[in-house]
Amino acid sequence: MLQGKSNFSIYSIILQAILVTVVILLSMSFTNASEDDPLEPMNRVIFGFNEVVDDTILEPVAEGYRFITPDPVENSVSNFFNNLGEINTIVNSALQMKLDKTISSTSRFVINSSVGILGLFDVATSLGIQRHREDFGQTLGFYGISPGPYLVLPFFGPSSFRDAPSFYVDVMIEKDISPIHTELHHEERQAIQATNVIDTRANLLKATKILDTAAKDKYIFLRESYLQRRAKLVTDGKDVQDFEIDVLEINY
Repeated sequence: MLQGKSNFSIYSIILQAILVTVVILLSMSFTNASEDDPLEPMNRVIFGFNEVVDDTILEPVAEGYRFITPDPVENSVSNFFNNLGEINTIVNSALQMKLDKTISSTSRFVINSSVGILGLFDVATSLGIQRHREDFGQTLGFYGISPGPYLVLPFFGPSSFRDAPSFYVDVMIEKDISPIHTELHHEERQAIQATNVIDTRANLLKATKILDTAAKDKYIFLRESYLQRRAKLVTDGKDVQDFEIDVLEINY
């Protein structure tokens, strides 16, 4: 029975990946990929909506969370979710045939899940095993799929025609493999996912303050930072120039 469920999960992931790839290729056939942001008017409206949601809900909650949560606890929460993120990195590193990253990410997940007590402690980094980030958008980029036009998603923020549907594949991979989804009840999963959102936003508070100070046009700054960072991730940093400062993932 378990074997049947496992096979179904693998097949569903493959079918979803094929579907997303077809959608991207079709969208690129009628979209001028040389224009980074042909949807700017619409993107700016969604960006403004996200700013309102962040200013009124997410940022205040994140600041409250950081204020009441001791630093060691906050670090452990971040470590826990980073450890779960290794699952997608393992899968996508394997899809890109990056054996070294597949092995190191698998080692990190095994060590931190066991010795690190379910990932609460990042033992692997202290052992010199560095963390990598790989997702399905990077996998498509590895195989030559262009990012296509820039796209701002409601709530999630900066993305592209390639990365937006790829995010769905990553979610499905985690849903089929992660113990959070396979072992816990619905209410428990929701609580953990809400904590993940708050913890992620809390980790971005410093970057947000820098962004508010440095950027004359916050929309353009985020767009250029996102596109160049994604290009850097796809090529593993080869021949890509950094845009001013690395804002990392201000996706809220």
